[in-house]
Amino acid sequence: MLTVLSIILQVICAPIGIYYLLIGLAGFLPLKNKHEIKSERKNRFALIAAAHNEETVIANLIRSLKNQNYPKDCFDVFVTADNCTDRTAEIARSEGAVVYERKNDKKRGKGFALEWFFEKLFSMDRQYDYIAVFDADNLVSPDFLTNMNESANRGHKVVQGFLDSKNPYDSWISAAYSFCFWTVNRVFQLARYKLGLCCELSGTGFIIKTELLKKLGWGATCLTEDMEFTMKAVYNGEKIAFNYDARVYDEKPLTLRQSWRQRVRWMRGHCDVASRYFFKLIGRGITKRSWSCIDCAVYLVQPIRIIAMGIIMFFSYAQSFHPSGELGFIRLSYLFGNPAIWNVITVLQLCYMPFVVIYERKEFRWKTAPYFLLYSIYNLTWVPIAIQGLIGYKKTDWSHTVHSKNITLEDIQKISEKT
Repeated sequence: MLTVLSIILQVICAPIGIYYLLIGLAGFLPLKNKHEIKSERKNRFALIAAAHNEETVIANLIRSLKNQNYPKDCFDVFVTADNCTDRTAEIARSEGAVVYERKNDKKRGKGFALEWFFEKLFSMDRQYDYIAVFDADNLVSPDFLTNMNESANRGHKVVQGFLDSKNPYDSWISAAYSFCFWTVNRVFQLARYKLGLCCELSGTGFIIKTELLKKLGWGATCLTEDMEFTMKAVYNGEKIAFNYDARVYDEKPLTLRQSWRQRVRWMRGHCDVASRYFFKLIGRGITKRSWSCIDCAVYLVQPIRIIAMGIIMFFSYAQSFHPSGELGFIRLSYLFGNPAIWNVITVLQLCYMPFVVIYERKEFRWKTAPYFLLYSIYNLTWVPIAIQGLIGYKKTDWSHTVHSKNITLEDIQKISEKT
């Protein structure tokens, strides 16, 4: 049984790993836009942020939205103050946002708050071509709407922007998050956009065509509403595009404890969505010959792959240090003939991320080098987190991430220059 288990683990991990590597290489190819800009239309945008007790950061978000290099009469800023007990609503109004206050102790979380607001938006006298969604802790680059408008005029109905970091080097955890997101932007999002596959919504910094939202309905109210809507969209024949130049700066957690709670929530939501969409996407991918559906289905098994990789790494290293080279009850050499190959693969994975980050940032600073070493520890923590998320995927309790980084876009520029 253990022999069969070891073979299954390797069959799960190896093909998916190779597949991701090949897809990721497309992120380094020149971008050739398959969709030319069809018009010079200035689309009208509703910019919405769902905020729960975000009085520390909400003002800077609104200011960055108000300062867009885009016609002022073509966008409005909205804030849904969701079950707030602080001054979030008051501060948002003072900064010029249109504020809606929501009170609902039973349906808590960003997904419910957005669904509640969308219903109100659809009934407004002033109508919008697209809806843009942000988190309260974000800072938005001045040309975000200009770049997203170009994507809209290429015919894209859902577009994810580049998710950057507000505080990349405040701690080893925030650095690990930043490295991860920078890598994902290049080898996951940009690569899939270039290949014509479906990209993934990342929770913030994205736009949705209002007509499509009315047609499909939001309905994404689980712990990972972004992933849920992604799967819903691709299942219904829509693709999420990616705009590399539309940048949003997100605040990353500072401590392992904060990070652990957030990632467990992500994993629970991931497993929940996988339980509802995996087989549906496989079936739709086969019947409609949609590789985007298959690709999204492969992404949904990521928690299983993480756990499998953790088991493989443990026994692979154990075998390497065992005097006989075998543990006697499990073999990890069936796919490659030598268990040491798995150690080589692990080392290559550890080198892959620094290469992508340095390529993406177009620089290397010795001050940040230790964070690359600590990233491997961050990566290993995904194994118990994936197990915890898989076991408790039916739990829907929302854990709020506290944001305290009260900085502006100008501060980010200064920090970047000093790093």
